[in-house]
Amino acid sequence: MTDTLIVNAELVNEGRSFHADLRIRDGRIDAIAPSLSARDGETVVDAAGKWLLPGVIDAQVHFREPGMEYKGGFDTEPAAAVAGGVTSFLDMPNTKPPTLDGAALEAKYALAAGRSRANFGFYHGASNDNLDAIARIDPTTTPGLKIFMGASTGNMLVDDPKVLEAMFARCPTPIITHCEDTPMIEAALAAARAKYGDNIPIDQHPKIRSREACMASTRLALGLARRHGTSLHVLHITTAEEIALFDAAPLIDAHGKRKQITAETCVHFLHFARADYGRLGNLIKCNPAVKEASDRAALLRAIAEDRVDVLATDHAPHTWEEKQQPYASAPSGLPLVQDFLVCALQKVADGHFSLPQLVQKICHAPAQRFDIAERGFLREGHCADLTLVDPKGGTLVTRERVLAKCGWTPFEGERFDARVAATWVNGELAWDGERLVGVPNGQRLRYAR
Repeated sequence: MTDTLIVNAELVNEGRSFHADLRIRDGRIDAIAPSLSARDGETVVDAAGKWLLPGVIDAQVHFREPGMEYKGGFDTEPAAAVAGGVTSFLDMPNTKPPTLDGAALEAKYALAAGRSRANFGFYHGASNDNLDAIARIDPTTTPGLKIFMGASTGNMLVDDPKVLEAMFARCPTPIITHCEDTPMIEAALAAARAKYGDNIPIDQHPKIRSREACMASTRLALGLARRHGTSLHVLHITTAEEIALFDAAPLIDAHGKRKQITAETCVHFLHFARADYGRLGNLIKCNPAVKEASDRAALLRAIAEDRVDVLATDHAPHTWEEKQQPYASAPSGLPLVQDFLVCALQKVADGHFSLPQLVQKICHAPAQRFDIAERGFLREGHCADLTLVDPKGGTLVTRERVLAKCGWTPFEGERFDARVAATWVNGELAWDGERLVGVPNGQRLRYAR
């Protein structure tokens, strides 16, 4: 393995920024100190004052494998991730076949091994008829159980009240929910079809996937969790009303106690709003829907207030051709992982929250919330997953630089102030600021439970 000494860096970790050097040895962080001397055989990297962050952990992605490799897979999407400073990801279970039991979970781990440039973890899925498999989940094999309490693909919409009660009562891991009320969505879609026929305008999407549908389902999930004492994490919050349901408090308090119920939002909800449908159309069609500018402002405040605990992408690629279809046929989802960090850093530059607060949401909190072992922090002895950021390096988003298999991005043409200057995964350089380097060396994530 390559031993590396990073000097003259501005480390951002656990609530503070400080000047220090950092040594990588045998794939781990060996030392952090104000001044470290180079040893024979070490590669020395002069950070020249750039920001050195823990490797970003994207806690919500859809990398499409198995079954939808024409959209993405464990070779292309992790490559886009490390180019964006993301060193670990947690992938969702709505694949083909869905990840509904331990055998399917292990099959996904086998598919990623030796191919993924980033470290990988996989959620177990839920359906109306896999309660026995859920009861048998080994908590050391998965970050949690994903329940689609809103419309999804295949057999993964859980809408049986008795089944939901049993899952919240019996699940041995945290429950992660997609919260939208399906009957409300179906009624709104039927009304839109009656009004517009086959030519539903894209700006109707936030009315069809409405704030009321989000609130009804989120309230249901919170009620179930409180009734059963369940560890619950609610994904991709999009509305100001939902935010108000969550406590404004640190993920882990001064006594070391972790919140029972936590919230996540996604980077595109901090960036886009309803007015953007006019220029981007189906390219920003996603579930839940991008909503009002006032909701975006509320979400930005919620990051600073600790009502939102985790920031992720919900990276969900579709082909360009699929996105060019009429509204009702175009699939929902955006490819975001490559520009996740630079987009989020722009919100820091714009004064919405601090850099240490962002690092908490995208590095520390995913590790803390899902008990990911030895990652998410700059600590001696931890795995050397690192992201070096040039805050003034600039990123111009072009289609040519997209590494996701779909080949497009909703950020095309935008400029962000920062640039990912380097990414290390398990101590090895994976991105040098211009290109991918080395071979895939992502590891299966471990959960300290």
